[in-house]
Amino acid sequence: MCCSWPLLPALVLSSVLSMVTVQTAPCQTCRKLAESFIKGLERTANKNFGGGNTAWEEEKLAKYARSETRLLEIVETACEKSDFECNKLLEQIEDQVETWWFHRQQEAPDLSEWLCIEELRLCCPPGRFGSECAECPLGPGGVCGGLGRCEGEGTRFGDGECVCDPGYSGPLCQNCADGYYREKSSNHTQPPCSACYRSCKKCTGPQDYKCLDCKPGWILHNNKCVDVDECKERVIACPGLNEACINEEGSFRCECAQGFIRRDSICVENLLPSDPEKGLFDDMTDDEVLVLQQMFFGVVICALATLAAKGDMVFTAIFIGGVAAMAGYWLSEKGDRMLDGILKGR
Repeated sequence: MCCSWPLLPALVLSSVLSMVTVQTAPCQTCRKLAESFIKGLERTANKNFGGGNTAWEEEKLAKYARSETRLLEIVETACEKSDFECNKLLEQIEDQVETWWFHRQQEAPDLSEWLCIEELRLCCPPGRFGSECAECPLGPGGVCGGLGRCEGEGTRFGDGECVCDPGYSGPLCQNCADGYYREKSSNHTQPPCSACYRSCKKCTGPQDYKCLDCKPGWILHNNKCVDVDECKERVIACPGLNEACINEEGSFRCECAQGFIRRDSICVENLLPSDPEKGLFDDMTDDEVLVLQQMFFGVVICALATLAAKGDMVFTAIFIGGVAAMAGYWLSEKGDRMLDGILKGR
């Protein structure tokens, strides 16, 4: 191209990025980009110029098919704006995209294969894995016996080991995994593996009486797996202080004994918070407090008046009378309220 891609303002093109950086981009991103690019080709394949002249349109379409204008239109929508990895990869492989567009389309129509596998070396063909695209393990049914997947298949990563489907195990997924058994088959094909009864680790059939070995928490008895009561065990199942053992099928759990709660991984007594002791005047009403205050000030005034008259006997009599009156009022009022509460059942 004679100039940069002006229709991609979000992509800051850098000429210093090397192929070493590109090789670290994931295969999935490259395949997604190639797929989006092909969709852009399909979307712009029959673009109508709207000129009304058929011959003129055919001539324009022929030029447009391999034009820089069409390339820019496809590239502009190849990645979503929010897809950082796609935009980053597209920014790095500008030269490769241009090469394929102007020079390699005819001989390499599969953009994903040419770009992601051959040019950028980010992916491998199906059935291959790793930096050199080594062949995945093969069995009678294909890769991993057709019963699993090859770790790293289709990418430049992974170790090629078989990751088996549920129920299968072994290097080529040809064995039944724990908890599964091989069904019987009338033909010569290898029958599938099916699940044992839920408590069986190994079995000869799906029924609970066809167990050969049991899962943890169960014990084999007459070809059946019987639940082990871990709470009758010789070794205390719940060694924590104040803990109770609760048996479950194939397992058990430890809970705090009645009257205890768990705090900081230990069981402590669940004590109810005690009410603080009440003071002498805690239950007084506002009216009672007001009367008490008035009586107190009255006594003080009487005492001061008595002192002014310098009559010691008179002062003593008035003081004692005031205090007695105050206490008698308070006690009588409290007594009446208490008696009323008892009679009403409160």
